[in-house]
Amino acid sequence: MNVERKESGGKGSFFINAEGRQVALMTYTVQEDHLLVILHTEVSDSLRGKNVGSKLVMEAVTYARNHEMRIRPLCTFAKRFLEKEKDLYADVLEQAN
Repeated sequence: MNVERKESGGKGSFFINAEGRQVALMTYTVQEDHLLVILHTEVSDSLRGKNVGSKLVMEAVTYARNHEMRIRPLCTFAKRFLEKEKDLYADVLEQAN
């Protein structure tokens, strides 16, 4: 399963299509201060428990690292994933004030 990315006008998504339909989606916005804000993550019921949501978050991490961005996870799934091992993601995870 390949993760694709689409972005326009500061809004974007990482997504996976299979058999002609979208089966996983993570939406985000980009703020001017190089901040990627993860808004929502959803995975088709048929893929739950297969780490597909984690794969989407990791794509966002890779993207943020490659573009010298920070991540603010508003999505509860992404927030739990990133904070679970925050030492691994400290370089991209926005620090709370």
